[in-house]
Amino acid sequence: MQFELSNEFIQELKALISNQEDEKILKILEDLHPADIASIYNELDIDEARYTYLLLKPSIASDVLVELEDDDRVRFLNVIPSELIAHQFIENMDSDDAADIMQSLNDDKRDDILGFIKDSEQASDIVDLLNFDEDTAGGLMAKELIAINENLTVKDALSAIRDQAQDMDEIYYLYVVDDDNKLKGIVSLKNLLFKPTTTKIIDLIEDDIISVRTDTDSEEVAQIMEKYDLVALPVVDHINRLAGRITIDDVVDVIREEAEKDYQLVSGITHDVEPTDKVWLQVKSRIPWLLIGLMGGIFGALVIGYFEGDLIKYAGIALFLPLIAAMGGNAGVQSSSIIVQGIAGGNMNLKNTGKRLVKEFLVGSLNGLICATLIFAYNLLFSDTFALAISVSSALMIVIVFATMFGAFVPIILHKLKIDPALATGPFITTANDIIGLLIYLSIARVFFNMMF
Repeated sequence: MQFELSNEFIQELKALISNQEDEKILKILEDLHPADIASIYNELDIDEARYTYLLLKPSIASDVLVELEDDDRVRFLNVIPSELIAHQFIENMDSDDAADIMQSLNDDKRDDILGFIKDSEQASDIVDLLNFDEDTAGGLMAKELIAINENLTVKDALSAIRDQAQDMDEIYYLYVVDDDNKLKGIVSLKNLLFKPTTTKIIDLIEDDIISVRTDTDSEEVAQIMEKYDLVALPVVDHINRLAGRITIDDVVDVIREEAEKDYQLVSGITHDVEPTDKVWLQVKSRIPWLLIGLMGGIFGALVIGYFEGDLIKYAGIALFLPLIAAMGGNAGVQSSSIIVQGIAGGNMNLKNTGKRLVKEFLVGSLNGLICATLIFAYNLLFSDTFALAISVSSALMIVIVFATMFGAFVPIILHKLKIDPALATGPFITTANDIIGLLIYLSIARVFFNMMF
C-alpha cells in the first residue's frame, strides 16, 4: 500500500518524539518503505530525525540513508558519530551505495569512518570504488557479484555460489572467469540445477556476453542496458578482468540525473543545482545565460536600430516584430529538442543524420507554409497594406525554415565537439533565432515596401 505523508502524521510523530515513546515510533516507521521514511525526515528538524533514525534496525537504517537526498544525507551524517555510521550503516550496505555516500562527505569525515572498518573487505571495496570517476561505469558498479571459475564442476560451483550469495540481495547472472579472473561469459542457474554434478562449467558457458570497461561513460552504460534490456551488466578493466557489476537501479538513477541536468540546461542553468542550494550558487548557475540573453537583446536592438528609418516610415512593420522573434525561437527549440532526443537515445549516426536533416527541412517548410498562409490571410483581412501582408508571411516562412534547420544543426555540431547538445535547446537557440529572425524580417520588409511604394 502506498504511503501518503500528511501534516497530521508529522504532528503525531513529533509528539511521540517529544515524549520519547520509542516503541510507538518504531511501530510506525518499521512498517514503511525506506523511501517513505526518508521523505518523513524532510519534514523533521535534524534532532528529531536523528532521534528516530538511531532507533531503526541497522539494515533499515542503511536503506533509509541511501534514499535521502545528497544535501540532507550530508547534514544528517554530520550529527551522527563516525563509529556508528561505520559499523551499523556502511557495513550493511552494498559497496556501490556505501561508496556513493562516502563520496559526498568531506575528506576528514570519510577518513574517520573508513578508520573504523579499515580491516574489513568492505573498506577495501569502498576505497577501490572511490578511485573511479562517479560518472563512469567504475563509479556506478558494485563489487558484490557471483563469479565462478570455468574449471569447476557443477557441484563445486553450486557450493561456491552458496558462499558468495550471502552478501547478495539479488542474483541476476552467474559470471564465469578463468584463473586470472578474466571474464569468459555467463552461465544460468537453471542450467546448473539440471546438469549432472560432474559437468564442467567450461562446457556450459554462454560466451555471447555484453560488458563495459570501468572507464565507460555512465550515459553510454544506460544506453547499453536500455538497448539490450539488461537488468545487470558486468564491468571489466582494461585487460578484461571482472571488476564489478552494474544493476538496473543504478542506471535508473543515472537516467533521472541526466534528465534533470538536461532540463536545467534547456532552462539556461549551467550547473547542477538543487532548490536547497545557497543563493550565490544558484546565481552563478543562472547568470551566464541571462548575460548571453542580455547581449542578444542588445544585438536585436542594434538590428532594429539599423532599420529605424523603415520603421518610422512604415510603422505597421513594428507590429509583427514580437511574432517573428517568437515563432523563430519556438521552431528552433522544437527542432533541437528532437535532435537532442535522438542523440541521447543513441539513434543518431552518420547514416541517418542526413535523413534526419532532410526530414527537419520538410517539417520546417510545411510548418512555415501553414503559418505563413494563416498570417497572410489575417493581414489581408485586417491590414490595408498588401506590402505588409506579403512581407510578414514571406519572412515568417523563411524564418521558420531557417530556425528549424539551425536548431537541428547546432546540437549535431555540439555533439561532434564533445559538448552536451542539450545546451542547444536552451537560450542559445532562442537568442540566435531572435536576432537572425529580426534581420530576415526587416530586410524582406524593406525590399517589398520599397518595391510597392
